Amino acid sequence: MKPGMECPDYTLRYTLPASEDLIRLYGFLLDKENADLCLAQKALDAIECGVGQLAFFPYNCRKVLPNNPYLRELIIPFGGTGYIAMFEIDPLNSIVTILAVRHQREDDYH
Repeated sequence: MKPGMECPDYTLRYTLPASEDLIRLYGFLLDKENADLCLAQKALDAIECGVGQLAFFPYNCRKVLPNNPYLRELIIPFGGTGYIAMFEIDPLNSIVTILAVRHQREDDYH
């Protein structure tokens, strides 16, 4: 953990569908003809690093719906594209729940 980021304000958790998204995204990189285990691991590391920031700054991300300040999405750069994590903030319990993770070139959340 980086200096000055020792005490997160929010607890992070993943829904089962979001965890399955990570497995699917990892598997997609490994199923390519020229599968690169290192690249697949770097993608997961980038997602983990990006999501980790939500423990400190979840409100810095853009809203999914204009009338819901707690449903947001995080853009995670990776290579020429990246990933998007949709999450919900529970301010009363200080929890950020990751609802879905997708590649930016996918059609939409499922």
